Parts: sequence; C-alpha cells; structure tokens
Amino acid sequence: MNGSLASRTLRIEPPREWQAIDLPELWRYRELLYFFVWRDIKVRYKQTVLGAAWAIIQPLSTTLLFTVIFGVLGGMSKQVQGPYALHVFVGLLPWTFFANAVNQAANSLVGSGHLISKVYFPRILVPFASIVGGLIDFAISFAALLALMAFYGVWPTARFVVLPLFLIGTIAASAGVGLLFAALIVTYRDFRYVVGFVVQLWLYATPVLYALDIIPERWRLWYAINPMAGMIAGFRAAVLGGPWQPAVIAVSAFSALVCFVVGARYFMNVERRFADVI
Repeated sequence: MNGSLASRTLRIEPPREWQAIDLPELWRYRELLYFFVWRDIKVRYKQTVLGAAWAIIQPLSTTLLFTVIFGVLGGMSKQVQGPYALHVFVGLLPWTFFANAVNQAANSLVGSGHLISKVYFPRILVPFASIVGGLIDFAISFAALLALMAFYGVWPTARFVVLPLFLIGTIAASAGVGLLFAALIVTYRDFRYVVGFVVQLWLYATPVLYALDIIPERWRLWYAINPMAGMIAGFRAAVLGGPWQPAVIAVSAFSALVCFVVGARYFMNVERRFADVI
C-alpha cells in the first residue's frame, strides 16, 4: 500500500452458538455500562417523593408485615434465636436485591428496544446494568441493617468479612436467572408475567421468613439446590452468628454458578435474534 496510511476493517458478526461472554469487548464498552447504570438509577427515582429512601422503606415495611403475620400470629418467632424482626430483615436484604435484580434485568431488553434495534453494543450490558444498579439500593439497605442491629444490641463480629462472598453468590444467581428471563421475554412477551409469579413463589422456598434448621437434615442438601437458600443462610450466619451450614452453602454456591453459566450461555446463543424480534 502506498504511503504510510493503513486501512483497518471492523467486522461485526453475530455471536456463534454457545459462545462465551467476550470479556475484552465488555471492557471496551465499560463506559456504556456506566451510562446504563446511571440511566436506570435516574429512571427509578425520577419524580419520586422519597427517592432512594424507598430502598429502606421497602425492606422495613416488609419486615414489619412479616413479623406481625408470621412471627406473632404464625408463631415463627419461637423458631429463631434473637429478635424475629432482625432475623427477617437480614434475610430480606439479599432476597430483595435478588428479586429486584431478576425483575428489572428480565424486562430490561424490552425497555431498551429502541437502542437494540438501531445501534450495536453487547446486549448483555443492558441486564447487567440493572443488576449493578441494584447494588446502590443494597448499600442503602445495609446501612439500615447496621442501625437495626444497634437498636437490638447486636454487634458485628469478625464474620462480617465474608459477607462479600455471599453477595457475589447472590449476584451470580440473579444474573443467571435475569439473563435467562430477559432472553425469553424478548421472544415470548408473556414470560414477563411469569417472572413475578416465579419470584413470589421462590420467596417461600427460601429461608427468609424461617430458619434453615426447620428443614429436615435429610432434605437439606436437596433444598440447597435453590441457590438463594445457602446465600441467605450464610449471610444470616455472618451477620447474626449461629452455626455455619458449609454443605448447604457449597451446594447453593455451585447452583448459583450453574444458574449464571446456563443463563449467560442461553442469552449469548439467542442474542443474534434480538434486533429482529424486539
């Protein structure tokens, strides 16, 4: 070629079937991820009276309701050690993050259809942004947890240092389930109604309102296939103390990893069709 000029060609191709997540490409588009996260946070609290205070009001009001109905009237407070309200609130923190992340990630692609059909970028950034944005609410709710612990006279121990591990497991589970539903909703719009129903049932199959000890030991490992079972049990043990459930945590951690791999791979497999059907 004459001169010092060189030509470069950028070829954009649809991903191959079962292609792994392209981490270098995601890094190149990291600024777009920041934009999506900021956009989601602004939309979430736009024209709201209380703004980010809803991140505290939601778990606190739910804790109050569950304490009265299940703790006082249902007698579940006798099955846990310490204040039942604190027991529920600690379980609700990772659960609320999981439930909100799944719901918002599942509907994120349809809400960004105007971008997906016109501009190329890694589509997986859209549901990822919904999940990352939920960490802001989690941090605010965690501050409320520290205040509630001080109110009940429960002080942090050295176990607090392992809390990020259970948060990572919760993120992996919510990302896997959210990506799976996001891909399904693009093609089958009625799945948006399935998401809320599944998450609602999932709550009662997870040790949020009750202690893990009420599950018979012979069934506990099968119960731990639910990834949130071990994450919430570990999160609660790290905050409130009590015995660890290493087998349950290990099974749930593996289940969370499987959820993420399956959800991400299915998402990448059908991503090529999003722009045509959204």
